[in-house]
Amino acid sequence: MNRIDAHHHVWDLSARPHAWLDPEPMAPVRRTYTLDDLAPHAAAAGVSRTVLVQVLPDLAETREFLALAAASELVAGVVGWIDLTAPDAAGTLAALPPGLVGVRHGVQSEPDPAWLARPDVRRGLAAVEAAGLAYDLLTLPHQLPAAIDACRALPGLTFVLDHLSKPPVAAGELEPWRGRIRELAALPNVFCKLSGLVTEADWAAWTVDDLRPYAETALEAFGPERVMFGSDWPVCLLAAGYAEVAGAAEELCAGLTEGERADVFAGTARRAYRLP
Repeated sequence: MNRIDAHHHVWDLSARPHAWLDPEPMAPVRRTYTLDDLAPHAAAAGVSRTVLVQVLPDLAETREFLALAAASELVAGVVGWIDLTAPDAAGTLAALPPGLVGVRHGVQSEPDPAWLARPDVRRGLAAVEAAGLAYDLLTLPHQLPAAIDACRALPGLTFVLDHLSKPPVAAGELEPWRGRIRELAALPNVFCKLSGLVTEADWAAWTVDDLRPYAETALEAFGPERVMFGSDWPVCLLAAGYAEVAGAAEELCAGLTEGERADVFAGTARRAYRLP
């Protein structure tokens, strides 16, 4: 089916520590995951290309991911990490090997809800734009106002919202998340990923209907031409296997036209990340 999985990870616990995996709830995924582990699941879901996304704020990891992509027919591009606040952010980007399609920082972990408004961050985002790359927004709902301001301030930069900003699926709450998503979607330079919802739901008892209000909000607000499928593998394994995540996305998009589904499962990712 030539689908694109626009969001997955790998990690090697022997290469460097991953402190985020230390809490007990993360024990089920506290092991090394490789592209070889992913490949059969992706193939079974009709996925032929992927976007490999950074895990740690570590430039060495980004270089390793770019090397993986260069040696893999599966990975079409890498969303990596650089220090956006560094004065030489543009030089860092220029020195990286080919394969980088975007940059991401874990804004969700920043205590300052207005981190994206900092002058040094905005300077770094301008460097991402100048390099012709996208910027992945990894935010929580309370950080969306700052994200909206950043997207508005940099209309020439393509932003990609990861995991719909992690809405409170388990609680079944829609507001104020829904209103902020609609405000963000009104900006034409913003795309979003239909990803990460199963781990915001009840890990043991989620249903597709639990996810539906959030997926429908995104599809209505952005339109399928700005929504892309992402598995969030292997993080998704806390709540669902790869096939379950792909199947849920198919069910959530069942009401779309064939062309709209083609956007969600491939076309949008190609455009947002300028994939070869």
